[in-house]
Amino acid sequence: MMPKKVGVTKKISTQIVPVVGMTESVEAELLSTMKKLGIVRAESYNKLGSINYWRLDWKKAIPEVKSFRTPDTLGLPAKLMDWTINDVAKAITAQQAACIDAVIKKIYKRFSGKKDQKTRKEFCKQLKTLAFIKNPLLHRLVRKQFQRGHSWVKNQIVYQQVGYNCKRLSQNNYQLELAGLTRGKRNKIIVKSNRKIKGQIRLIYNQLLQKFEVHFLVDHGNVRIPAERRSIGLDKGYTEAFYDSDGQTHGKGLGKAATQKSDRICEKNRKRGKLWALHRKLEKIDPVKSARVLKNNLARKTENKCYRQNQSEIKAIIGAASKSVFNGESLKVFAEDLTQPIRNKRQSKPLSRKLNSWMKGELRDSLQKWANWTSSVVTEVQPSYTSQVDSRNGTLLGKRTGDNFTGFDGVVLQADYNAARNILSRGTDKDITRYMSKTEVQAVLLRRTARYLKGMGLSLLDAVELGWLDCKHTKTRAFKQLLVEMPGTPR
Repeated sequence: MMPKKVGVTKKISTQIVPVVGMTESVEAELLSTMKKLGIVRAESYNKLGSINYWRLDWKKAIPEVKSFRTPDTLGLPAKLMDWTINDVAKAITAQQAACIDAVIKKIYKRFSGKKDQKTRKEFCKQLKTLAFIKNPLLHRLVRKQFQRGHSWVKNQIVYQQVGYNCKRLSQNNYQLELAGLTRGKRNKIIVKSNRKIKGQIRLIYNQLLQKFEVHFLVDHGNVRIPAERRSIGLDKGYTEAFYDSDGQTHGKGLGKAATQKSDRICEKNRKRGKLWALHRKLEKIDPVKSARVLKNNLARKTENKCYRQNQSEIKAIIGAASKSVFNGESLKVFAEDLTQPIRNKRQSKPLSRKLNSWMKGELRDSLQKWANWTSSVVTEVQPSYTSQVDSRNGTLLGKRTGDNFTGFDGVVLQADYNAARNILSRGTDKDITRYMSKTEVQAVLLRRTARYLKGMGLSLLDAVELGWLDCKHTKTRAFKQLLVEMPGTPR
């Protein structure tokens, strides 16, 4: 019997195509238009980016901005200005949603535990409306988290479908006729694309590459949403991108590529440091030679090109890894929430340099992209101690050393596989929630460990003496409290 379908969702991606042809007059007009729209974008952010316009419908943003800035003052067509204002309003709406998500995390950390469950629910409910403004605590948290938006973007123009025409010239070349500053006159440009451009587009002048680009959304069709999904746990790593709870690795070359990139940049910068010292030394002795060194040996053009190539290589590995995780199947994925920085843990300089090139944000974004394409769901869980728990019994009895996790009974497990299984279990764990602090998670795990040991006729102190439990846990308040509550079996 076929599983019941509950709906469909669209597969959408952003495509970037280069502009390969335009006249000098068209280029000058486009750059001038971008500069004028930059003023509109900046003023729109200043007007709409305050708390007073919280949850404003983007469709109602145009009258608010036009009350003090009209198109004729800048010599702009009304439509171009309207489309830019709508774009700013949508960006502010997304920023507000991110702010609410961050405030919810703070609420869960501040009001943790089952006793404050009603308070958490009430505060989260108020955040979805304007009721939070009357709540002093929520209002203060939102004001602290929500930074008033400012914009210095002066290199893009937004066009809706009515603002341009697209005509095919050859197999991969299309001509776009864009609405210009003069009524009835359109600017013609040629772009290289493998598909006809339609819908909203964004013309951007890439200042790094010194060329124009067109960004637009591509609809790849619909994907059905099944009523039930298979669950897996996913451990994010450096050596490989992902290790799932089924024992499969995804993106094995990530660590090698990231290390090569990090080492290349380190070696390059060491040599550039010597050249900078030589340049500063020659500034007074031989200014001509100093200027020549600065121009020919200390420019960033070649290095920026190499850096973009390295980034593209790493992103390709991560994208292929994310695709292989789902393999066209609709899944329920539990992954680590690595958005918070690692504090109070000093690393060596080489290790810090390598972790800096890890691109954990790209791991998250790529995973979410392929989840959307396969109608899957990604749920992030609290990551604390997922690598230090024995997945067979859910206790802290064991030790991780490199790629191996050794249990108290001597059984050796693959460390990433063990962590992935712990992440899968944590996805349905009612005692450990996503926004709990590390100390609270440790207390829950110590209590479970104490119960497991009590069934064996041992105590937490016995486990420490036997080397089963790390002695760092003995310094916590939860450990000392459990010694009083569950003293164990006397010898």
